Amino acid sequence: MEALQVINNSVTKRFGYLNDYAETVEVIEEPTVKKANHFIEANTIEVDLQHLKADCVVPTFARDNELTISHPTFIETVWDAATSFFSGESIDKPNIRTSHIVKGRIPEAIHKPVNQLLESDKTMYYERMMFCFEVPTIYETIEGNKLTLSIGGVRAYNTENLYSKKGAERFKVFIGFKNQVCCNMCVNTDGYLSDLKVMSHNDLYSAVLEMFNQYNPAKHIHLMQTLKDSHLTEHQFCQLLGKMRLYQCLPQGYQKNLPRMLITDSQINNVAKSYISDDNFGSLDSDLSMWKFYNLLTGANKSSYIDSFLDRSLNATEMATGINAALHGDEKYKWFID
Repeated sequence: MEALQVINNSVTKRFGYLNDYAETVEVIEEPTVKKANHFIEANTIEVDLQHLKADCVVPTFARDNELTISHPTFIETVWDAATSFFSGESIDKPNIRTSHIVKGRIPEAIHKPVNQLLESDKTMYYERMMFCFEVPTIYETIEGNKLTLSIGGVRAYNTENLYSKKGAERFKVFIGFKNQVCCNMCVNTDGYLSDLKVMSHNDLYSAVLEMFNQYNPAKHIHLMQTLKDSHLTEHQFCQLLGKMRLYQCLPQGYQKNLPRMLITDSQINNVAKSYISDDNFGSLDSDLSMWKFYNLLTGANKSSYIDSFLDRSLNATEMATGINAALHGDEKYKWFID
């Protein structure tokens, strides 16, 4: 495989198993390029950390009036853990996307008509928030696509019972790679905690550090590089799209015998459209590499809501690697291409 490129050898020391997969580690300096695309797009707006701190209230648990772990605290805790673990590396500011705004008003304005409300009378917070920041000094290139190590998380207050006493709070956190050509997110199993439950930001900090320690970036890169060596014919791709559409309609018992597939019908349609028109990953009238197919899946996933985005990102990896294995005789995902 091609070398995993880092600015210094701190990551090689921390990930002692790196050389099991990577042949060399090179010292390269490269300026950071500002990206225009977003890693998630559907039903979200971009905000900054200062807005979350200054303009948003923090929900509490109703029975004991205990504060929840706020969105800014979540972001800063993960960022602090990354700064500690990847000491010496460059770490970008977080890109934050939010959705499902919850509006309220202060007690003094309870009886005011809506048209008489002042801005100081209003309160708000976002029910769902996702953030991502990059470690631009750790990257690799696959098929001309630069992949940069990325870290982030999701908080969705709709998963909490805010009418009860304070208990363990739920978060999703990940470490993986972002494709800089399209900002598609590449998430693998060992870099994703799908239902992290913690009581405090200190517990959150410890859990994130443990995830970093268990994640193997070179193995993840190697897994993705294997996708570029396999191809789907146009006939196989059309067969695969048909089976993916059929999957949603299968009887529940039949579906349980197949690997899970979380991508929706509308996203399958987007995969088909991108196969024809996408400048980076389209392959009309030619064979489609599994690397391009993987990016068609992750690109379609950008239309997911915040709370389902990471689960579908992981499922895109499972689908691409599983179908790739089926092309070489594995039985698990064979149904999709038969």
